[in-house]
Amino acid sequence: MSNAKIAIVILNWNGAKLLQQFLPSVIEFSKGDSIEIVVADNGSTDESLSIITNNFPEVTWIDLEQNYGFARGYNEALKQIAADYFVLLNSDVEVTAGWLDSPIRIMESEESIAAVQPKILSYHNRTHFEYAGAAGGFIDRFGYPFCRGRIFDEVEADNGQYDSIIDIFWATGACIFVRKELFHAVGGFDADFWAHMEEIDLCWRFKNRGYRIVYTPESVVYHVGGGTLAYDNPQKLYLNFRNNLWLLYKNLPAHHLFYILFIRMILDGVATTKLLGQFNFKGFKSVLKAHLHFYKSLPALNRKRNLACKNVNIKTFDEMLSKSIVFQFYIRKRKRFSEIKF
Repeated sequence: MSNAKIAIVILNWNGAKLLQQFLPSVIEFSKGDSIEIVVADNGSTDESLSIITNNFPEVTWIDLEQNYGFARGYNEALKQIAADYFVLLNSDVEVTAGWLDSPIRIMESEESIAAVQPKILSYHNRTHFEYAGAAGGFIDRFGYPFCRGRIFDEVEADNGQYDSIIDIFWATGACIFVRKELFHAVGGFDADFWAHMEEIDLCWRFKNRGYRIVYTPESVVYHVGGGTLAYDNPQKLYLNFRNNLWLLYKNLPAHHLFYILFIRMILDGVATTKLLGQFNFKGFKSVLKAHLHFYKSLPALNRKRNLACKNVNIKTFDEMLSKSIVFQFYIRKRKRFSEIKF
């Protein structure tokens, strides 16, 4: 691996068609002697390797030899890459001219900035934000994530309403710029998450150490995204519920932890009742499995908390939405981020 200033790292698993479709834009708009494009492969069984070697010789290839999932896959790949800044980019993202400029300029202007997210628009509906990230991520105190431009499944059109550079709570894993030394300093992604919410956990750990996460509208990418997957997909439900509980347990200040978890258990109970009312027995089992796994994981979670307990930051808790986003969205009918009262 060359020692580039910027390493654009794309994690791939059986994404041969996506690489053919989206790598050309990455190559076209990411030229420079200090920029390296890397595809890290999670044990693909399709033609990904031959496509890279035959069609994209300028792209570096890392063979991880097995499917580690999103979190550990990136951890394993980034151990092998030397660069000042990592750009973690999904394989289903089309980038645009100048997409690297603003995030890198922002990070170089202030050492307290650990990560930056660009504007994420929908590849298939290009006038609208995309589900995963939109114009920057936030979270309420009960662990429910939402975005500027997307609350639950309500996605806004981009009319320039969020065209300001601001601090956010979390940046999407679909396209996140991070400092190499800080990524490794906090231990990278939590590999146990496998996929879903590992980027929120990473950003929360950055913030607990006093670092900032920033959104810039001056960099724009178009994401195909997984938001079209059914919310009640059993595996997705399981990972979302389990990982969300892990996220809270690992990062909340001690004097808020059990109160928040108690409220979450009630809210999750309401969710399971709704699933049963819809005769979604697979979904019900997924949530039950998530909670059982959470309880079994408590010894490991306690070890993780103890390792990072000195870094749990009250100020970070104050940056979370103090009200329930579920209540504001479903009861108060506030469907847009601009209508949310922090």
